[in-house]
Amino acid sequence: MSGARVDVGISPGGTGAAGIDRPLIKGRGASIVDMKLEVIVIPVTDVDRAKEFYGSLGWRLDADRAAGDNIRIVQLTPPGSDCSIQFGTGMTSAAPGSAPDLYLIVSDIEAARAELVARDAEVSEVFHEGAPGARFQHDGTNGRVSGPAPDDASYGSFVSFSDPDGNSWLFQEVTTRLPGRVDPAATSFGSASDLASAMRRASAAHGEHEKRIGEADANWPDWYAAYMVAEQAGTELPT
Repeated sequence: MSGARVDVGISPGGTGAAGIDRPLIKGRGASIVDMKLEVIVIPVTDVDRAKEFYGSLGWRLDADRAAGDNIRIVQLTPPGSDCSIQFGTGMTSAAPGSAPDLYLIVSDIEAARAELVARDAEVSEVFHEGAPGARFQHDGTNGRVSGPAPDDASYGSFVSFSDPDGNSWLFQEVTTRLPGRVDPAATSFGSASDLASAMRRASAAHGEHEKRIGEADANWPDWYAAYMVAEQAGTELPT
């Protein structure tokens, strides 16, 4: 997985992000401020052990800073993520291991799992839910069904793993976003691998499109672009 961010297209101008007009706050001239989740704190017992574990997954080490003997902050970031994790000493009173089911969204769950396996991480098999909420059942016996979601449905396939303290993580495969989650005027991909996965899905769909029309489609670049934007925005896909 690459940590580089790949942006496709340029958002139109406007008063807010991606050119979307926002209501002004009464009595102020500024628009509503963007609020971006950037860091979550997880509780651990052994800071160095946690640092080694997350580093072994290929997560980028951003900082390891101490202020005396009572404060230490370690920050790491998953590949391609805009949100980081922090842990250390003097940071939280939460019990170590009490951060459950933190989501990591991936575009190819089999590839994501294979990478962690190659890094000697203990991860579950790919599974989907046979009963609502089964993704949260860590014993793996209550409603989890082996294998990806039927028809590889977006949001439906999972992999789980935990850090040495028991803080747990879920890979969730998302290929087509639900409507309204992404501004279609600002299509972006978190990494080169995400972009490549989107292009492979567009290629497969375009092959079916050419079968339907009974000839080669010379305008395939525009078709690819329309498919990838619609898939990410959760709007109707071209056929």
